[in-house]
Amino acid sequence: MNRIELIELLAERHGLSKAEAGRVLATLLDAVVTTVKKGGSVTLPGFGSFKQTARAARTGRNPATGDKIKIAAVKLPKFTAGAGFKAAVDPKAAARKAAKAEAKPAKKAPAKKAAAKKVAKR
Repeated sequence: MNRIELIELLAERHGLSKAEAGRVLATLLDAVVTTVKKGGSVTLPGFGSFKQTARAARTGRNPATGDKIKIAAVKLPKFTAGAGFKAAVDPKAAARKAAKAEAKPAKKAPAKKAAAKKVAKR
């Protein structure tokens, strides 16, 4: 699906004109880009989250000549899919993860031995 097809889908499902749907989509994308550009994150529960990550400067090699080259540090956008999105794409994996979570017994809180010793000393 491309941008035009997405605009047509929005217009059809919500009774909007294609121009209105295009403006809604443009506003949404602009809000995400602006927030991530400023270093913030955008989280859409069930869908995923967008955030900014940094890649440090490093030394690489030119594959043609073998010479060492400097690769500058960069800031990159990162998308992490949410649980609902992952489950929609691969329901079997979601079912396996749920079964695995049910099989694990709940962990008990560790006993606070140090606090008990202090009380006993008094």
